[in-house]
Parts: sequence; C-alpha cells; structure tokens
Amino acid sequence: MTSFDAPARITANAYDAIVIGAGHNGLAAAAKLGKGGRKVLLLEAASAPGGAVRGREFAPGFRSAGLAHLVNRLDPEVACDLGLTLMPKSGPAMPTVVLDGQNEPAVLRGAYGETIDGISASEAEAFGRLRDKLVYQASILKRFLRRPPPQLGAIGMGDISTLAAAGFGLIRKGRAEGRDFLRMLLMNVADVADEYLEDDRLKGLLAFDATLGVHLGPRSPTSLLGLYYRLTGEVEGKAGGQFIPEGGMAAVVPAFLKAAEKTGVTIRCDTRVGRILADRGRASGVVLGDGAEIAAPVIVSAVHPQTTFLRLLDPAESDTGFLRSIRHIRTAGNVAKLDLALERMPNFTGLTGRDHNGRIVISRSMEHVETAFNPAKYGEFSPDPVMEIVLPSLADRTLAPDGACTLSALVQYAPYKLKMGWETGKPAFLKIVLDILERHAPGIGRTIIAADLGTPADIETEYDLPGGHWHHGELQADQLLINRPTRAASGYATPIDGLYLASAGAHPGGGISGLAGWNAARHILSGAKR
Repeated sequence: MTSFDAPARITANAYDAIVIGAGHNGLAAAAKLGKGGRKVLLLEAASAPGGAVRGREFAPGFRSAGLAHLVNRLDPEVACDLGLTLMPKSGPAMPTVVLDGQNEPAVLRGAYGETIDGISASEAEAFGRLRDKLVYQASILKRFLRRPPPQLGAIGMGDISTLAAAGFGLIRKGRAEGRDFLRMLLMNVADVADEYLEDDRLKGLLAFDATLGVHLGPRSPTSLLGLYYRLTGEVEGKAGGQFIPEGGMAAVVPAFLKAAEKTGVTIRCDTRVGRILADRGRASGVVLGDGAEIAAPVIVSAVHPQTTFLRLLDPAESDTGFLRSIRHIRTAGNVAKLDLALERMPNFTGLTGRDHNGRIVISRSMEHVETAFNPAKYGEFSPDPVMEIVLPSLADRTLAPDGACTLSALVQYAPYKLKMGWETGKPAFLKIVLDILERHAPGIGRTIIAADLGTPADIETEYDLPGGHWHHGELQADQLLINRPTRAASGYATPIDGLYLASAGAHPGGGISGLAGWNAARHILSGAKR
C-alpha cells in the first residue's frame, strides 16, 4: 500500500517494524523485512520516496535525477533478492572519458578500462596490470560488505567463515600477492599509481575516483581505500563498471519502491517522525509530527545516525560517551552538485557523439587533484576544481524538452564550512566551474538556460543530511567496518534494544548499493542481538 498523502492517526500496535526514511536503503530494508514475513510501516517526511536519489525540477521543463547521476555499486545479490530490474541503458558499461585540455581524451571502455583509447600500448598494458591487482584486492574486501562487520569479543561462525574465505583467497594467489595486499591496503593512491603508470590522465582519474566524496587528497594516507570501495561494484559480473539504468536514474526509486510494495510494506509519505519512543534502553515506537503515536517492537532508522540519536531519540536514553562519539562523526561534505539546463547537447573537445553518453572526468593529473584538495583543508573552495560530468537527458528524454539537454556534474573540492560563507562564495565558485566547462566544451555558456549549484550546505537543507555528506559520514579507515558509524553501533543494532541503523551511515557506507538497508534487515530477521 502506498500513500503520498498525510495519514490518519494510527495508534494501534499493528506493525512488526517501523522503518524511518524512504531512501533506497530504507526501501531495501523494508522490502527485505516484508519478504521475511514482517508487517512493515515505512515513514517518509518528504512528499515522495527516494531520499537523495529523488529527482526534482530545477528549471521550467528541466529535471535533475537527484544527487546521483549514475550507478556503480548496486550489489547484484541485493538486486536479485529484491527483484530489482535496473539494467544498463545500452551495452554492458558506460565509458569513462578523461579530459586534460591538451591531449586527446583517454577513453576507458568496458568495466573500468578493460580497453583504453588514446594511450600507448605499453601504458594500456601497465594499466591492465594495475587494474587486475586492484580488482583482486577489492574482491577480498568485498567479502565483508554483505554481512555485519565482525564484533570484537563476539566473533561468530559467519565472521570466521568470511575471514577464512578472505585468507584463502590471499593464499591461493601466493605469498607475494598476499604481502602486496597488506602493503597496499593503507597506502595513498598517488604512490600506487606512480609505481605502475606514466600517463598523467590515468593517474588523475585514479586520484579522482579514490577521493570523490571524501575529505582526502590523493597523497593522503589510506586514500587507496576509496578506489577499492568503488571497485567492489560490478556490471554484468565485471568489477568497476558503471551504468545508467534503462529509463535513466529516474528508474532507481521505482524499482526499490516496487520491491517494497510487492512484499506488502505500507508506505506513508508527508509523514515526519518527531521522536523515537524509548524507555530504559528499549525502543517501542515513534511519535509523528502531528502527535500520533505508533507502537512497534522494531524501529529501523534509515536516516543519518546523528539525526537518529541527536534529534529523534531522547539523549537520556544514551550514555554520554556514546553521544560524544555520534557528535564527532566526521560528516562534512566536500562535493558540490551542478545541474545545467542547456538549449542543446554540448560538444566536448575530442569526444565522438557516442562518448557523450559516458562519464566525463576533468582531471589533468594526480597533481591537479592534490592541488584542488589543498584549499579545502583551510575552508576554501578550489580555484581549479576536478569534476565528473554526465548528460542525463541522453538516457532519459523526459528530463529536458525536445532538442534541449541537461548536464550534471559532481565538483570537488567544495567544503561544507566555507570560510567566506556560501552565500558569498557560491556565485564565485559557479563562475569558476562554468569557465572550466567552457574550456572543454566551447560555446556551452551561450546555451545555458539555467544553472543550479548545490553546495554541501544546500544538500544538507534539501535532503535533511547533516553536513551535506552523501555517504552520511567519511569513508575513511576510522569510520568503516567496526567503527561505522561508531564502535557501539557498528553492527546495525544499537545500544537501544529494538533500534537498528540502516542508512549509508551504517556499514558498508554510501553509494546506490542497497547493502546497508538489506544487511540491517537480514540481521533483524536472524534474531541476532548484536
């Protein structure tokens, strides 16, 4: 049952579980719980489900698909289990085009550069060796994504099995590969790229992909983890690919929504949760914004952990040490989202027509990404940012009028706490970004009908996302696995009995994978306490 109207007052204890937040993880959690036989109520404050994947009109006749403009981490087991029909628009994976403004583009085809145009044969061979090593190492880490992280002092058989499988995978590759994995695990991406590659464009791409969405530069320790994270995704069984679904990104939310509806989940939009009911460490229901109370033995929060514990839950129910750790989750965003309404499709220099359907990355070199990051350390935006660009209306014609086009770009670095303030800084940053686009797509400026730049502060306001961080917290070594979001709440269960976490702020983090919600629901269905 789906209703996008405000619900009537509900007081009866008619549900086995209440899920807060109808983003894709909330929908995944609700669908899995419903499939497991639970009667589920899903509550969403906005007028429609989708969370940060929810589209919106940003200019008359032009729509944005939300924060995400492509899919690169949808877990195939989640998709199969929930019956999600999200297939690529055309071909197995969209290409990645790297522009530096001087040389011809480097075009990676297949799953993260199975073949590459525009580089030498020797460099393609070197990239292939590095790609194979990184994909293999990411596959070791991927084993830990589909289950709760191991709990120190309470290692179960499932944890032992996963650890054993990871160890066997290393042993099977030989002692040298095992040593190399341990050596590289916490390295920075710049040093690894320098070991294998000469082409600055390829180094710049690896640097960009490793640091997109996190407060790190390519020479920051552990920055390689971001690249591993990206390479855990797959398209048609091949790691590292990205795609736009049939029908565009607008097809993502309906697919998850259909999965939830199919299992009998009741979905209420325009229904803000004002408070999570808890007494003496036990959750028992929610209070809605209109004062209505709904009781349920299980509450699943698919919103930001800070929203859950600092706004929805009475602080008296949590100890001060736990609340301190929640307050100190690093969740300040560093990426701006640009949507352009264009009179016609732009032409990027050196690209063929079909490659405009791919992912376009402006990143000249490793040094370009590093110097773009440096100002963000001091609360300033980059005067020479790096960015990822997609033309969404090429995959979904409903996003723009006939003959017109939309452009979506993720631009970094743009710190949440801008020293000069975003009210002053936004026009200046927008001009910088548009000037860069003009250099790579001459004439694009004359075709702009409207420009909408969403800073991390804007993202926080629009999506009720503390810090404007789309991963609900940094994806760094101290905020992953047993530390996500904090050690006392790292396995979906929390110190409050009956309250579980299922957003990107929980393991394994952000991206359109569905894993955080799906894993949380499986944990609940298993009956495990922790």
